[in-house]
Amino acid sequence: MAENALHARSGLFFQLTCWVLGLIAFTQLLIGGVALALRVEAAREVRIEEKIVTKIVNIAPKPSPLPPAKPLVALPPAPDPISPTRELPSPRPLSAPPIADPVIERLVNEARTARVADDLGSSYLKLEEAVGRDPDEPSALYELGLVYEALAAADPDQIPKAAEAFQKVFNLGTKAGALYPLAAKKLEEGIALPQNMRGKLSIGRVLTFPDNTYPDGERVILTIPVSAAPGSEPTGDEFFIKVTFFDKDTQGTLLPKGYQSQDSYEWVSGDLDWLGGQETLRVTYTIPTPSASDIQLFGRRKYYGQVVELFYKNEVVDAQATPRHLATELNRQQGVQETEDPLLFNPDGLPDFDPNLPLLPPLDGEIPVDPMGELPPFDER
Repeated sequence: MAENALHARSGLFFQLTCWVLGLIAFTQLLIGGVALALRVEAAREVRIEEKIVTKIVNIAPKPSPLPPAKPLVALPPAPDPISPTRELPSPRPLSAPPIADPVIERLVNEARTARVADDLGSSYLKLEEAVGRDPDEPSALYELGLVYEALAAADPDQIPKAAEAFQKVFNLGTKAGALYPLAAKKLEEGIALPQNMRGKLSIGRVLTFPDNTYPDGERVILTIPVSAAPGSEPTGDEFFIKVTFFDKDTQGTLLPKGYQSQDSYEWVSGDLDWLGGQETLRVTYTIPTPSASDIQLFGRRKYYGQVVELFYKNEVVDAQATPRHLATELNRQQGVQETEDPLLFNPDGLPDFDPNLPLLPPLDGEIPVDPMGELPPFDER
């Protein structure tokens, strides 16, 4: 009995011992896990360590003081340097020297106006008078050279006279002002004649743009390109373009430009610079809305086409008609105008009359002529 009780106690003690050992082992494991977790968490923190680094700095030796400078003569202050950003004034272009004599100035201006109006005879006479008053006036000499140059289109013998006038301007040097380089260019390039400009100055394709939004009638805008060969670019007073417009009425009759129609000319680039060897002329043609009386008398007009002519020194060097048959119509009209000139009459169309039988009665005191020869001779006493 006692032996069984002892055996039961020893078994219970063994179990308690095992439980205590297990609890101790669990506690150790728990402590180890907590310690490991704390260590890992501490490892994630950023540690900043400050270290002191010694840097070696080389100090240059202090230079010995310089001896005192001797007194020098004071120099004037230097001028302020020119700032590269300062804008310099643009060079003043040359201009023709003013004409001191008011009479010569009036003659030159009138001669220039006459030359532009193609009245070369009147222009020549005025310039001869101006050169007679002052043979060294550059404006008169240069204008005289331009007149000779225009006359050379019909008479090549005038070319040496034009060259002589330009040479006189060139000999004046800087006294001629802006006319000096112009005269030099004339002498260098020579006198250009209209026949020499054919193939060097031409009309391009003319484009027509109807303005359908114009409220007061019909308006058409033309763009006329003019091309010049390199080195052959003319000045504004050497060439011009003439556009002859044609209309059609309700009956289909071809009519010239009406007296109420208007046309205007404008260079697209403003001043002629021949950039790219071409200039463009814009021509605006306007046919106003006719009144009821004009419609009843003349019918209603409508734009049909035009003939564009390019003149160099008053000679046609190129032409273009739209439609093409208008070129023959223009030639026919010009032929009619020439035949209707009152100075070009046909003597065969005059009536027959005897010059010995005047149509008007004799004046008082005038002795009539006897056509039959039967009157006695007149006594001269």
